Amino acid sequence: MMEKSVQTQETCNEREMDQDVNAQHLNGEGDATIEKDDHFDPGATPPFKIVEIRSAIPKHCWVKNPWRSLSYVVRDVFVVFGLAAVAIYFNSWAVWPLYWAAQGTMFWALFVLGHDCGHGSFSDNPKLNSVVGHLLHSAILVPYHGWRISHRTHHQNHGHVDNDESWVPLTEKVYMELDIFSRFMRYTVPFPIFAYPFYLFARSPGKKGSHFSPYSDLFSTAEKMDVITSTVCWLLMVALLACLCFVVGLSTMLKIYGVPYLIFVMWLD
Repeated sequence: MMEKSVQTQETCNEREMDQDVNAQHLNGEGDATIEKDDHFDPGATPPFKIVEIRSAIPKHCWVKNPWRSLSYVVRDVFVVFGLAAVAIYFNSWAVWPLYWAAQGTMFWALFVLGHDCGHGSFSDNPKLNSVVGHLLHSAILVPYHGWRISHRTHHQNHGHVDNDESWVPLTEKVYMELDIFSRFMRYTVPFPIFAYPFYLFARSPGKKGSHFSPYSDLFSTAEKMDVITSTVCWLLMVALLACLCFVVGLSTMLKIYGVPYLIFVMWLD
């Protein structure tokens, strides 16, 4: 009986606490009631507006300093070449794995800087963003404008089963239409973590087009020249890598560039 009384008292206390929580309010701008809701509705309108989120961020965080942004580029490029120089100097199998992990991560750092150029957060100068974005993304075999435009589509349709560009779950119909090889490559570890280059060429299953083709339905007519420019830059980088293979040898280039590139792709996927 005593245990039942204690349990009853605890239940009453919990109910009183829930009532107290439901009665509390946040004072100030955007008054809101704190309610305990065990049934989250993802389709419901959020209890806040984007303008409220933006106003809560300090104003200095919105200032784009191109010199500071460029300093990050100089720093990261210096680290990339420094790592390569150290690895070549030692040329030891005790050093190469450490180099691959570090350099692959630095390739990812270059991608992030180019990513910020694509979003316009690198600077307020579109031309500067485009030049830096092309240099950084071409260096890691990413077509800058092709990726930038599809990434914009991704953000505009984030989580949309049909219209999102990245990380789109397959419908049953699309899955059943996949050939055995495609299913194996998409769902068998470790192959999915190397999917990014294939995505750039052929997009996700169920979608047509390429990040390299100006005629892909990813792009509007006004964007065709941008896509062509980025594809040409990508081809120039491929040509440079091919020339370096003849100069220093294929095995050396695989160690210096090839394996770090795969590490970068793994980070991205």
